[in-house]
Amino acid sequence: MGFLKRTNKKFDYQPRYYKGEGNPFKIEHKLDQFRTTAGKNKGIKGKFGDAIDDLKNPDIKTNKTLLIIIGALVFIFLYIIDFDLSIFIK
Repeated sequence: MGFLKRTNKKFDYQPRYYKGEGNPFKIEHKLDQFRTTAGKNKGIKGKFGDAIDDLKNPDIKTNKTLLIIIGALVFIFLYIIDFDLSIFIK
């Protein structure tokens, strides 16, 4: 009964004259090297734990940049709709 024992076969093609490192046809996102949850074949519990650790230890530099960008976008939006900022000044 060979049809009941099916296993997934990997297709690992290596080009004949390729002298580089790894497989050139491997599909990978260019930002995966900076993510803590990508790359490792953990279960969903391990990925969830990594995400919680990232939330507990945030990157302060990224947060400041994000706040500056959000503030600039808010002021641009207020300028576009002609919001009068003088109501905040007495």
